[in-house]
Amino acid sequence: MLKQSLTILLLAITAGLALQGRAGDSILPEIPEAQSRFSATQGCVEPTEEMRKNHMEKILHKRDETVHEGIRTSQYSLKECINCHVSAAADAPRASSEKHFCSSCHSYAAVEIDCFQCHADRPVKTPQDNMLSSGSNPPQATSAGNTDTMTTGNLPVLVTEGNAHE
Repeated sequence: MLKQSLTILLLAITAGLALQGRAGDSILPEIPEAQSRFSATQGCVEPTEEMRKNHMEKILHKRDETVHEGIRTSQYSLKECINCHVSAAADAPRASSEKHFCSSCHSYAAVEIDCFQCHADRPVKTPQDNMLSSGSNPPQATSAGNTDTMTTGNLPVLVTEGNAHE
């Protein structure tokens, strides 16, 4: 009986080690580190466990607020998630790669994501970002309501930077 119990225990340990593999070579998804923080005191907009369990509800709620009610904030914004969690490097993984921040878990969980058919899968620098980083003030609207360059009121929706474009 003792020999049989030891054999079962040894098999369980061996199987566990085989599943775990070498250090860093786990069957669990490899989640890339965030590129920045939400604030000086907070890494993400919510605690990690909360985001792992409920990020889709937050993204869908944010989508409804933005599309249906016109409320635009950075909290729970897909763009801000991508800006924080995905590298802007030219060779950064695309959403089709299991090394992409979103795809790493979605592939593991066998959950299809279709966000990147329209949304950018890597950080996108907009003309407004360039104006803000250079310290220049955006142009004021003329009496006809036109502006010389883009402002937050007339920026186009950035939908062309998804999977289809490298």
